Amino acid sequence: MDKENLEKMRHSCEHVLTMAMMRLWPGKIKAAMGPATEEGFYFDFDTDLKISAEDFVKIEKEMTEIIKEDLSIIKDEMTVEEAKKFFSGNTYKDNEYKHEWLDAIAARDEKVSVYWLGKKGQDMPQTFVDICSGPHAESTGKIGPFKLLKTAGAYWHGDEKNKMLTRIYGTAFESQKDLDDYLTMLEEAKKRDHKILGPTLDLFTFSDLVGAGLPLWTPRGTILRNVLDEFVWRLRSRRGYEKVEIPHITKKDLYITSGHWEKFKDELFRITTREGHEFAMKPMNCPHHTQIYARQLWSYRDLPQRYANTTTCYRDEQSGELSGISRTRAFSQDDAHVFCRMDQTKEEFLKIWDIVHEFYPTFGFSLRVRLSLHDPAHPEKYLGDKDNWAKAESILHEIIDEKKVDWFEGVGEAAFYGPKLDFMAKDAIGREWQVATIQLDMNMPERFDLTCINEAGEKERIVMIHAAIMGSIERFLSILIEHTAGAFPMWLAPVQIRLATVSDSFVPFAVDLLAKLKAAGVRAELDAGDEKVGKKIRNAAMMKIPWTIVIGAKEAEGGDFKINVFGQEEDLVVSAADLVGKAVETGKIPE
Repeated sequence: MDKENLEKMRHSCEHVLTMAMMRLWPGKIKAAMGPATEEGFYFDFDTDLKISAEDFVKIEKEMTEIIKEDLSIIKDEMTVEEAKKFFSGNTYKDNEYKHEWLDAIAARDEKVSVYWLGKKGQDMPQTFVDICSGPHAESTGKIGPFKLLKTAGAYWHGDEKNKMLTRIYGTAFESQKDLDDYLTMLEEAKKRDHKILGPTLDLFTFSDLVGAGLPLWTPRGTILRNVLDEFVWRLRSRRGYEKVEIPHITKKDLYITSGHWEKFKDELFRITTREGHEFAMKPMNCPHHTQIYARQLWSYRDLPQRYANTTTCYRDEQSGELSGISRTRAFSQDDAHVFCRMDQTKEEFLKIWDIVHEFYPTFGFSLRVRLSLHDPAHPEKYLGDKDNWAKAESILHEIIDEKKVDWFEGVGEAAFYGPKLDFMAKDAIGREWQVATIQLDMNMPERFDLTCINEAGEKERIVMIHAAIMGSIERFLSILIEHTAGAFPMWLAPVQIRLATVSDSFVPFAVDLLAKLKAAGVRAELDAGDEKVGKKIRNAAMMKIPWTIVIGAKEAEGGDFKINVFGQEEDLVVSAADLVGKAVETGKIPE
């Protein structure tokens, strides 16, 4: 697929949607705004009508007519004054959303870019015009197969203090096959939705009393988190990392020094003490870690210093942006920071690179790399001078070239303090997610005056590397649940084995076997209920437990065990003498 052409097509289809809505319900729809996205497009409408998926047939029919009309899509420019006059005297009269947009453009002292669908100067229903910077197709006839997908409520600017708008999502593709494949993927994604599977498998829950975006982890879910964290720690410990721990709050001064206060103060949960001191819940861990490094003056011989810390962070996300455990207000990071000299940077990056490439293939993810660079057109978004940025980006280029991997550039995707390598993982149904990240930071060491004593006995500025393997554990688990459809490998499964008794007479034997399995470190449980054994097996399968072992006369008398392996048609047969050892070997964390 041609990505640039697809963006133009989807952006144009979004305008066709808006034109269709205003044709169908003239005077009853206020068009707010909406973008093209990587998956399609959406648009927000202010209306008292109850628009739902039941209306899609009618809306799509009108959109099809507009596409058949093959209306030219023409770019035009106006001054802010001309635009305000124009959008006060036609279809957009009294549309506060357009006028707020125009005020923002006026503040930037820019001209107003608009696009016409149809002949310039006419009005609805023959033509349609909207404020937009593009890009667009040449005409509506260039738009390929499309489909409206769903409606949702959305606050203007994502702020719950504003009015709730009606958001309509859709997508468009170059061919019917591409569209059909995408719709099939969406259907499969519904079956794998972590927001449904997570509670069904008893991994996490939410409470209205605790609050939105604050997941509560059950015993099963906590096992998942701990096993994953242990896996990452084993990979790190072999490469010289040490664990550290930090508090969950800090004086605002820490973030003023780091630069986070200026950039992110509106996303922080703030606390004012009884004495009037202002604190914040930490939204990230790196500034705290700088202060662990800064506790003493280090010799160059002591570097690199590698700190690892799995800890919870907090961000004041808006209600409309929350989504299951993929976007939350409280999230844990498997965070690490390396403090080293510039000439040690590449070696440390490569160590983290190796960890990433040991971790993700274990789950069947394929990876490619995004080289995330700063946007030179918007230097105000970043800290530090041009020379530091050029040097940092050059080092990351060298690493990419040396590794000879599938990669692409992401201009504007850098962190505000430095460039990074972002690893993109493709899941079982073809979706791509940003997962691990390695970031090179020459700005925070500058702001906190972090140094070492070099061979000449002089202070030398160091650099800092930020490294997260899972990133947010919550978000990673949302991806992993959907990737595996909740069927975790045995080493990770919260319950690895369920024993199911045929009748009460075999419960004592099963209890003894359960004790042996648990003593060996196997996560096992016993179903000794009154249901028939077939129902017990189905219950275990619904919970996607890797091994289900039926305990009857043959097993109690020392015969082989038949193991029902989830996802496999054939049973696994293991001797009584080998069962515990086989379970331990199959269920251990990968080396």
